[in-house]
Amino acid sequence: MWKRHPRALPFLFFSEMWERFGFYLLLGIFTFYLKDATGGFGMDEKESASLYGTFIALIYFTPFLGGLLADRKMGYCNAIIIGGLLMGVGYCLMSVRSVPMLYLAMTLIIIGNGFFKPNISTLLGNVYSTPEYQDKKDEGYNIFYMGINLGAFICNFFGAALYTTIGWGAAFIAAGVGMFLGVIIFVIGMRHYKSFDTRKPLKQGDMSMSKIFGLVVLPALVFGAVGYLIKGADGAIFDSSSTDAFIFACVPVAVFFIALLLRSPKEERRPMAALLSIFAVVILFWAIFKQNGSALNTWASRYTERHVDGTTGTVLNALKLTETIPYKKDSVTLLDNQFRKIKENGTEVKGLDYPSYFKNMNLAETPLKEGDQVKAWAPSLSQSINPFWVIVLTPLLVAFFTWLRRKGKEPSTPSKIALGLLVSAMSVLVMIFAVKAGNNGAEKVSIWWLVGSYGIITIGELFLSPMGLSLVSKLSPVRITSLMMGGWFLAISIGNKLSGILSSKWDEYTNKESYFWLNFVLLFGAALFLFAILKWLNRVMKEKGVV
Repeated sequence: MWKRHPRALPFLFFSEMWERFGFYLLLGIFTFYLKDATGGFGMDEKESASLYGTFIALIYFTPFLGGLLADRKMGYCNAIIIGGLLMGVGYCLMSVRSVPMLYLAMTLIIIGNGFFKPNISTLLGNVYSTPEYQDKKDEGYNIFYMGINLGAFICNFFGAALYTTIGWGAAFIAAGVGMFLGVIIFVIGMRHYKSFDTRKPLKQGDMSMSKIFGLVVLPALVFGAVGYLIKGADGAIFDSSSTDAFIFACVPVAVFFIALLLRSPKEERRPMAALLSIFAVVILFWAIFKQNGSALNTWASRYTERHVDGTTGTVLNALKLTETIPYKKDSVTLLDNQFRKIKENGTEVKGLDYPSYFKNMNLAETPLKEGDQVKAWAPSLSQSINPFWVIVLTPLLVAFFTWLRRKGKEPSTPSKIALGLLVSAMSVLVMIFAVKAGNNGAEKVSIWWLVGSYGIITIGELFLSPMGLSLVSKLSPVRITSLMMGGWFLAISIGNKLSGILSSKWDEYTNKESYFWLNFVLLFGAALFLFAILKWLNRVMKEKGVV
């Protein structure tokens, strides 16, 4: 596999694989850790989902700034190493159970990701810029993308084994070790890509760093601080103080992009309007997709049949991938060994009824008495379903589009994004049927509902995510390509925060079917809007001479 590619590729592949190992290990257990009263912080569903949303929103905002700093000041290699070290330290600090330390760790991870994530991809592109390897660039990125998903797939098995046997701290330290391994591999391979670490000087029409900070970053920080400090009648204005801060911070950024559109030359206005339209609708895709670490984690933990016995139970137990559920006759139990806080008449009480494992078990064949233990696979393992589907489906979709291209029937880039939204909406219908199958939580349901839902939305992801980056490069005016790429990341960031807001409402929906119907309406509405303007988008693409 490596022979036909630059010698830099395996080093960048494994650096990214280990970085994603640490990152997705953290995300897979993050909300479980926040909700755990004995080893974590005892947050309820609303608090944990809101903080999760803010965290991943900021994680996807900082790559814009980190990319600009690397482009013009630091260089890619320095940014990658610094970013990796900051993330590794942040993961390790997560093991310290302290609120100030939690926020410090999150801050280091957010900043570190901003330096690491955009620049390792850019460096890979530079490596393939030589005539010898230019024609292999797409294949190189496909191999690199496999590294991302390989790390995301395997990390959850390590994380589950560690937090069920030793504790949360061990899992977070493992994430840090993975990140440090990625940095070490990157440094070892430096000789193969050091010559491609070139800075981009400011060109005519480019916006200077000081201007970007003055017009975008500083106003966002000021508005964010104001949003955090202003209090509504019930405390927060929208959902929580962190949500208020994020929404307020987005206001000057949105105003900046609108002003950029209105002040642009006439020939640039239609392509920019097309991009901003797509940015607006893909926010809703990320709002649903990124619930994998919050609402769908909750579904895996509390509503999915996870108890294991026989050979499967023996193997998973030997691998330390199970957790223990105590049997209580004629009662339901907390399914993830975590306490939740709910308010009843103004008083906080512990516990909430969820469907019991024991309703699904044949107690005539497997008699249990009070206090007996039942083994269940660790719910964070469900986070490996999406990367599994990415690994399986990516080659198939690449081959499918290659076949269509040869026949001259390949859809345009906007058409692929619209189809991605529509397919993603279908994945939510699977969860609606899952709620029906479990009689709205009266019984646990099969893991195959989650497998099916993740499989469908992964197809939507592969239609939409790479196509969005491609569209930005095709439609952006050359003078502001980096800024428009920042707009794409901003859309992802806003969508990630919205995912946390939606997930924080989980417990307010007695009928979970209604929760998933809301998600379906949001995605289906976004798809309909994009299909409605598809002819105009395709016309703009043709005017630019791209497809």
